Amino acid sequence: MLNRSASRVLLNQDKSKLRRLLSFNTSTIERQSAGIIVGEKRNSKEPIQKKPVKKSRHSFKLFQITLALATCRSMPQPDNSSFYSILFTITDKIGALDNVLGIIKRVGVSLSRIESRPSKTSEFDYDFEIEFRLCDPKDIDKIMNAIKPAVKYIKLIGSMSEKSENIIPWFPRRLSDLDSFANKTLQYGAELSADHPGFKDPEYRKRRDEITMIAKTYKIGQPIPRIDYTQDEIRTWGTVFEKLTSLYPTHACREHQYVFPLLIQNCGYTKDNIPQLEDISKFLKECTGFTLRPVTGLLSSRDFLNGLAFRVFHSTQYIRHHSQPFYTPEPDVCHELLGHVPLFADPNFASFSQEIGLCSLGASDEDIEKLATIYWFTVEFGLCKEGDSYRAYGAGILSSFGELEYCLTSKPEKRIFDPAKTCVQKYPITEYQPVYFVAESFKDAQEKVRNFSHTLERGFTVRYNPYTQTIDVLDTKEKILQHANTIQTDLSLLLDSIKNLKC
Repeated sequence: MLNRSASRVLLNQDKSKLRRLLSFNTSTIERQSAGIIVGEKRNSKEPIQKKPVKKSRHSFKLFQITLALATCRSMPQPDNSSFYSILFTITDKIGALDNVLGIIKRVGVSLSRIESRPSKTSEFDYDFEIEFRLCDPKDIDKIMNAIKPAVKYIKLIGSMSEKSENIIPWFPRRLSDLDSFANKTLQYGAELSADHPGFKDPEYRKRRDEITMIAKTYKIGQPIPRIDYTQDEIRTWGTVFEKLTSLYPTHACREHQYVFPLLIQNCGYTKDNIPQLEDISKFLKECTGFTLRPVTGLLSSRDFLNGLAFRVFHSTQYIRHHSQPFYTPEPDVCHELLGHVPLFADPNFASFSQEIGLCSLGASDEDIEKLATIYWFTVEFGLCKEGDSYRAYGAGILSSFGELEYCLTSKPEKRIFDPAKTCVQKYPITEYQPVYFVAESFKDAQEKVRNFSHTLERGFTVRYNPYTQTIDVLDTKEKILQHANTIQTDLSLLLDSIKNLKC
């Protein structure tokens, strides 16, 4: 179950229309709430005007609800509760949202977040997302049935500890949602297992704690803090850098070899310098729209893959222990920057990676396991064909000189990449892979993954909107028609370009 804490209250999109939907006056709530400001921003130095307060049933009711939402972050949540999210659309008329929130209050639900945005329907309605927790999953039907008569459209999204055919696992809908799970790591980070090379080194553990603390406080949109790496850390990086770069010309795929000199030129990739995530993220953004986000350790498969849907790669900033520069039991900055980063600058590989991420949104646990296995045999340990030869493109191979040499020999078995077969293949995590899957090209692999996604159990289609950096769920006629209009515009541009080339 996704353990998500109560979040912020957002009622800030198109405030003038929202006030009409809520049927309350913002200044009235400012006076009544004794400092809790909802709506228009006010200069803290300006005194609140002492106007007569006109009593309003709607204002008082909304003040109570707003106060409950504003203070819910400190409310204790039952340990056996499950997180739910409901999406609904309401007509743009006075008191529409007030009516829905009143229903929610009457059924005894305590909201942890409410967000709004203009709907994509032709009637210019409003879409709302509410989040809450329940101890008894059976109560969700009662809540849905109570709200349904008051809205035009309603859909349930949730993440539960118990399996249910009617629940869609929660997934991020906007870029900032990635902050909600970035610190929910499974292992490593500041905590080390007993067999970790740095487990008995107090200085190393202290240093890891300092670096992971930076990732814990980071939020999407902020510049990524720079790490002042020590000389020991730089020497460890340099040892790994020199060994791997000597093998890349004969073992790495052509896309990796093409990008790597650009990273040296633009991001400070040298043996004497550990590149900074902020510089690399800006470079990738200009190339393919991918960005990096610092993370404290290993994320769950669902959370990590969900990030790829937004073209965001969660990257560590700490480095392996200096006593064993050619071994690490976890992803570190050598693995991320030497193995993963170069190919995220390639348009076809970036699209392929995002395709896996989009497939993971709202997928069942069983399908997440399949997609994680596909990711393992491609992005982490994939091979590709170049003429009559094989080349490595997986980051797990490109960041391990031993496996980079081993994978191109005749010892391991090599099979053609087929998602339906790849997704059920077992694999070891503590030794070289006995089986590798070979892609004809990144474009071919992307198409195969897209076709494979049609076999998954998810009952809806999603697309990434690069303009708003949000996920659009294409589950209504209006949304599909709007997407068709976008495709039509792009097709017109394509036909004009072809026509100009012929001229």
